Amino acid sequence: MQPESSDQMMYSLLTGNQISGGGFCLSEDYMSTMPSLCGSSSSTSSYYPLAISGIGERLAQDRAIAALRNHKEAERRRRERISSHLNKLRNVLSCNYKTDKATLLAKVVQRVKELKQQTLEISDADQTLLPSETDEISVLHYGDYSNEGHIIFKVSLCSDDRSDLLSDLMEILKSLHMKTLRAEMVTLGGRTRTVLVVAADKEMHGVESVHFLQNALKSLLERSSKSLMERSSDAGGGELSKRRRALDHSIMVCRAGSEITGA
Repeated sequence: MQPESSDQMMYSLLTGNQISGGGFCLSEDYMSTMPSLCGSSSSTSSYYPLAISGIGERLAQDRAIAALRNHKEAERRRRERISSHLNKLRNVLSCNYKTDKATLLAKVVQRVKELKQQTLEISDADQTLLPSETDEISVLHYGDYSNEGHIIFKVSLCSDDRSDLLSDLMEILKSLHMKTLRAEMVTLGGRTRTVLVVAADKEMHGVESVHFLQNALKSLLERSSKSLMERSSDAGGGELSKRRRALDHSIMVCRAGSEITGA
C-alpha cells in the first residue's frame, strides 16, 4: 500500500490520530520534513495576533484624529460666536470696528453702570409721582428768568381721578395768564397725581402769585370733593368720605432755596 500524502498525514497529526500503527508507516524522508512543516505552522499562527494589533492601533489613531478634528471645529464655532457678540457690542456703543476687546469691555461695564444709575433715578422719580391716599396741593417757585421775563412755578395736585380734571386745571391756568411748559400725570387705583411746570409773565406776576394759584387749586379740589361725595353718598361710599376728611391743604412755596408751609 502506498503511504498517504503529506496533507493526509498532517491532517491525521493535527486531529490526534495515531501516526504509526494505523496501517501505514512514516518514511524517514517524511519525518525529516516534519520540523520544517511544524515550523511553518508556528510562524503562520504567530502572524495573526500582530495583524490584529496593527488594526487596533490604526482604529485608535483614527478615533484620536476624529476627536481632534471635532475639537478644532467646536473651537472655531466658539470664536465665531464671540466675535459676533463683540461686533454687536461695538455697534451698540458706536465703537470703531478696530477697538480691542479690553477697551470694548471697559466701555460696556461703564455703560451698564450708567444704565443702572438711570434706572434708580427713574425708580425714585416714579415713587414721587405715585398718587397718595390724601388730597394734596403743592406750589413751588421753580425759578426766576428775568432775562426772558418769566417766573416758573411747579404745581403738584393729588386727587381722585375724574375725566374733567385736566380741563379744569387748564381753565385755571388760562384765567391766571399762565402757560404750561411741561405736564406729567400718573393714575393708580382711582387716584391721580398731576405735576405741571408753568410759566407766568413777570410783568403781570410775582412770587406772591403763588397764593392766587394755590387758592384756585384749593377751590378746584373742594368742588371736586363735594361732587364726588354727593355721588358717593347715593352708593353708600363711607370710605370716600373718610378720605375727604384727610384733605391736606399744605402749600409749599420755595423762595431762593427756602421752603415755607402754610394753610
